[in-house]
Amino acid sequence: MPKLRTVAVVAGAALLARRAMRRRIQASPLWPMPALEEPVSGRPRSRALRLLVTSREEVAEGVVQLRLEGHDLPRWEPGAHLDLVLPSGLVRQYSLCGDPEDGSSYTVATRLVPDGRGGSREVHEQVREGTELEVRGPRNRFPLVEAGSYVFVAGGIGITPILPMLRALPEDAEWRLVYCGRSRASMPFLEEVEKLGGDRVTVVEGIPELDVLLAGVPEEAAVYCCGPEGLMAALEERFPGVHLERFTPRTSGGDAFEVELRRSGRTLTVPADSTVLAAVRAELPDTAYSCEQGFCGTCQQRVLEGEVDHRDELLTDAERADSMLICVSRARSDRLVLDM
Repeated sequence: MPKLRTVAVVAGAALLARRAMRRRIQASPLWPMPALEEPVSGRPRSRALRLLVTSREEVAEGVVQLRLEGHDLPRWEPGAHLDLVLPSGLVRQYSLCGDPEDGSSYTVATRLVPDGRGGSREVHEQVREGTELEVRGPRNRFPLVEAGSYVFVAGGIGITPILPMLRALPEDAEWRLVYCGRSRASMPFLEEVEKLGGDRVTVVEGIPELDVLLAGVPEEAAVYCCGPEGLMAALEERFPGVHLERFTPRTSGGDAFEVELRRSGRTLTVPADSTVLAAVRAELPDTAYSCEQGFCGTCQQRVLEGEVDHRDELLTDAERADSMLICVSRARSDRLVLDM
């Protein structure tokens, strides 16, 4: 009898220990590993919403505007964007371009990119009135700051985060906008923008001559830009403090380097024109990823050794000390070691 009692006590203690360990593991910020099913970040995540597409309208050549309706939707401020989970599971980011005071709907717009990565094509071809989409956010890393004057530069669909800013500015605010696109027909919301700004708006069909258009910008002006990478790079060169909104990754540039996957016992070469994610998935095809743009956090991995060239738009400084988003970030050193 005493022997049975001892066995029962030992078994009970082992069960309690396993439960405690399970709770501790699940509470870890790096659970689960190595493939993170849920994004990990020090920033709180907004809960996912299921919204109904109640309106789909072509607002310019190749540009579709969607209205997504729900109830008591989280508030947002100009510059904010949403993560849309498309029917295929792809996650893409779109700037909110509607009315921040409207708590019943969100409005986004997307341009069709025929040779893109598939997200815009899916929106244009598969999302219709009556489609239900999962939505995450809103989040804002492009907020409108207080300033004595403003200069806005938008390229094509890049007008979407800037439009709510123009609506929100006080009537006596000093601002001007350079809005460029392939043609007037391809530029969404052009008529509204011209009505809002009058002679403060300069419309350019083709490549803008920025040295001429932005001559005399005062040092204290807040400069905002959203558009193609070339346009934003040109603004960044002229105005180091420019506020930029990117929805494509900055993965190009840099040298080839090695990545050791410590737990898998493999060493990979990441070419200069590829990504860590692509190299890793060639060896570990089940590695989780989603946006491939450094926004969602799904591909976050722990870094054991090496110096990282962080190119994401998500991680905090504390997180960057020992982890990276392998879809966009690269190595500053010749070698990285990942806990994979």
